[in-house]
Amino acid sequence: MELNIRSRLTIQFTYIVTFILVLFSCIIYYFSASYRESEFYSRLEKKALTTAKLLIEVKEVDYNLLKIIDRNTLNALHNEMVLIYDSRDYQIYNSLDNDSIRISKTLLDKIRLLKNIRYHEGKSEAIGLIFTLKYDQYVVIASAYDNYGRIKLQNLMWIILVGFFTSIGSTILFGRIYAKKALKPMSNVVKQVDKINISSLNMRVNEGNGTDEIAQLAITFNQMLGRLESAFEMQRSFVSNASHELRTPLTSITGQIEVSLMKSRTHKDYEAILESVLEDIKNLNALSNGLLDMAKASSDISAIALHALRIDEILWETRTELIERKKDYKISIIFSEPIEDEKELMVLGNHHLLKTSIVNLMDNACKFSSDKSAEIFLSVCGKYVVTEFTDQGMGIDPADMEKIFHPFFRSKNAKNIAGNGLGLSLTDKIIQIHNGTISIESHLNKGTKVTVSIPFLS
Repeated sequence: MELNIRSRLTIQFTYIVTFILVLFSCIIYYFSASYRESEFYSRLEKKALTTAKLLIEVKEVDYNLLKIIDRNTLNALHNEMVLIYDSRDYQIYNSLDNDSIRISKTLLDKIRLLKNIRYHEGKSEAIGLIFTLKYDQYVVIASAYDNYGRIKLQNLMWIILVGFFTSIGSTILFGRIYAKKALKPMSNVVKQVDKINISSLNMRVNEGNGTDEIAQLAITFNQMLGRLESAFEMQRSFVSNASHELRTPLTSITGQIEVSLMKSRTHKDYEAILESVLEDIKNLNALSNGLLDMAKASSDISAIALHALRIDEILWETRTELIERKKDYKISIIFSEPIEDEKELMVLGNHHLLKTSIVNLMDNACKFSSDKSAEIFLSVCGKYVVTEFTDQGMGIDPADMEKIFHPFFRSKNAKNIAGNGLGLSLTDKIIQIHNGTISIESHLNKGTKVTVSIPFLS
């Protein structure tokens, strides 16, 4: 079963807290146990030395009196035992009444060698050390069971366990509450997004404080919605305009054929009608080709094949083909300055698309000029090949400049000149595909300059 983010966050947070608590509890218990053992061995050592001093150094204290003192000491240890051996391994003192207790010679020799050892006898801790008086050495062994210390350690264990499970339970409870609160802004974003459909793309998601990650997600989503809204609006406008533009020549063709069939006509009349129909078909064909090129330029860029091309060769090739089709066009290609390195004319591009954009720009420059002429200046600026298309034509109204790259848009003063309004829009998309830029500078009745910059292959 796939868990939601809230549950996963709670579980992950619980794992982290559990690990920290286990580590912290183990550290506390380990150091508490180490301190208990160290402190108890210290008490054993003091007890052993005190007993040895009383027996050996104080003449008024003998064996029997020392036993009485040990039995009546208020701070006597649980199961306490003190043994003292002389240098000949003879037991000179035993705090217990059991005289059968014997210590191995191996242990006594080890104590004499190491001077001070600590070890366990069952559950009891024991210490062996050397007590020196002038030239005599005594081995003193003391052992006892740390009942009080172990009870405190056991209580600490219970406190740690109760605290651990209480903390884990609290972590799960508050973790779920915190996860719900932390994810509430995201849940709100999901609810708001769920209300958005194709008819309400103008809606936007609440961006909250505008700084945290959820806000950044909302901002990114709103930006995407903005792009989608623009794309759908452009699509609706494109379909509407395309339908209108396609309907016009089709209606004209249909009307002319219907009129020609209403009665018999002369040979010249039929020729005139056919010429008019042919012109409409050519316009329809140009419009269809423009729509197909627009669709290709708007498709996935990664699917468009790009190759190393010389921009000057494409310019000359396009000029030749355009002049062959339209004999009255006069197009000049001029190098603004000598280009010594031919590599600076090489660009990474698609031959068909680049040629289409250049045809559009050359054709616009010529057909909007009264003398049907255009000048094209080629230069290199930085890492870009710069091509300027200039004419001395009617220019573009400043009020139309913002919409000049919109599909099917035509400037007011160009309504009487043949065209479908796709050229500049298509050219703009093609230049973007080639990581280039396009700009237009125009003055009414003085002419227009279109500047295209495309990075050359380095």
